[in-house]
Amino acid sequence: MSATLRVTRRASIGFELRGGVFDISLDGETVRSIEWGKTAEVPVEPGQHTLRIRKRRYSSLDRSFEAHDGETISFQCHGAMLWPRWALSFAIPGLGISLKRR
Repeated sequence: MSATLRVTRRASIGFELRGGVFDISLDGETVRSIEWGKTAEVPVEPGQHTLRIRKRRYSSLDRSFEAHDGETISFQCHGAMLWPRWALSFAIPGLGISLKRR
C-alpha cells in the first residue's frame, strides 16, 4: 500500500507576486506541476521523503516528511506575496515560494 502526498496551491490573500506553473519535486525528481488554485495528489512509498516546489530558479526550502501506509500528507504552497520577500528572492531564490505542512 502507498501513501498520498497532497499539495494545494493558494494564497490566503488571493494573489501572488510570483505566478505561473510550479513544479513539485519529490526526492529531487519532478513528479507533477501545479497551477494557482489547484490541488495535486501524488502517490508516495512509505518512508522518508523530501519535497521542494520550484519555478525556474525560484524554489521553496526543502521540507522532509515521513510517509506511512494509507496516510495523506498535506502541504500548501504559494509564491511570494509580500514585496520584501519577493525582492529578497532575487538574491536568495529559496525564498521565492512558501511551502508549509498542513
